[in-house]
Amino acid sequence: MSRLDSMLRRLTAQRDGLNWAAAQVADLKGDVLDIGLGNGRTYDHLRETLPDRRVRVIDRVLQCHPSCVPPEADFLQGEARPMLEQLAQENAPVVLAHYDLGFGVKEKDVAEAAALSPAIAAVMAPGGIIVSGQPLVGFEELSGPEGIPPGRYLFYRAG
Repeated sequence: MSRLDSMLRRLTAQRDGLNWAAAQVADLKGDVLDIGLGNGRTYDHLRETLPDRRVRVIDRVLQCHPSCVPPEADFLQGEARPMLEQLAQENAPVVLAHYDLGFGVKEKDVAEAAALSPAIAAVMAPGGIIVSGQPLVGFEELSGPEGIPPGRYLFYRAG
């Protein structure tokens, strides 16, 4: 498979997974969290898909497309762990989180996701859904929506 086809499959799985997760949490009260803003595509999709929810974002630097810059109050700039700890102290439950941090080195990315899992759990509302590009620990793994190949994207429910 070409890199272009692989990227298209990944982005389609991401979009379909986020849409599925949004439907799963429709009856839950709480915010949305995008962990890893990047160029802002996912944030843009989340704010369009969930217009009545506050969408918070965590990233080390703000370097997204100008049309995707979150409001200052919703952008938590810095390393993920202290930003997640700050969110946990606010007691604003997150019903849908998207995890997309990475260095581009699989072993390092998997280790960071595992290390951050307890901090993610601390901000999640019971029954909240996490859509992740990396394996997380300590959550109930879900099969996610139909049509997404196993392992392409990961889906979890918070306890």
